[in-house]
Amino acid sequence: MLPKANRLKRKKDIERVFKEGDSFKEDFLILKTVKSNLKSPRVAFIVSQKVSKKAALRNKIRRRLSEMARLKIKNIKKGRDLVLLATPGLEEKDFWEIEEAINKLFKKANLITE
Repeated sequence: MLPKANRLKRKKDIERVFKEGDSFKEDFLILKTVKSNLKSPRVAFIVSQKVSKKAALRNKIRRRLSEMARLKIKNIKKGRDLVLLATPGLEEKDFWEIEEAINKLFKKANLITE
């Protein structure tokens, strides 16, 4: 589970990412990102009913995305707000395929610090 400091929760903040942020797409994932004034990166996950009608499956996808973000959060540049959107088809991918897509997304968005 992501630490509280790294969770993007408020609707106002998520809407700001959608309005002002840059968008990147890879496979069945969309990443939206915008700069913030905070010291740590914050992440939100959106898995709509278009992906699956079953809440259990949507929650499983959300947990997978959250775990991958938790493992990479220390390498993400400071002061960024991120929103990861799942699109239909992601439910058929396994953990490693999703992780590879997230790695590509973060490199495209130039979010990873070396």
